[in-house]
Amino acid sequence: MIKDLEGLEIYKKYTDLYYYEYMIIEKFPKFERDGLCFDIRNTTYKGLEEIIKAEKTFNKTERLKHLNNLDVHMKILKMLVRISYKKKYINSKNYKSWSIKITNVTNLLGGWIKSCLKQ
Repeated sequence: MIKDLEGLEIYKKYTDLYYYEYMIIEKFPKFERDGLCFDIRNTTYKGLEEIIKAEKTFNKTERLKHLNNLDVHMKILKMLVRISYKKKYINSKNYKSWSIKITNVTNLLGGWIKSCLKQ
């Protein structure tokens, strides 16, 4: 299954985001590990699940459903990253890098949704 996904650009960018996120979460205070950190990890995990489901689905309607779910998870992740910055758990450099990675995935997602709508 992983070999199928390796050629998918959004999968590569998303795994990049995933690894970066785990590195950054280490900087969070311990009391947030069960709260905000859990929400960030869980949202990102669900997003990865939606990418895999969308790739494995042949039905256009079903694929669009998974892509729209991924879009929702990306919006939630953006908000959680913003909260992390506002609470000063991450610095402005981390916030900018993390936001760029999220934007890259979101742009690829938009392209994938448009290509599904054209079919």
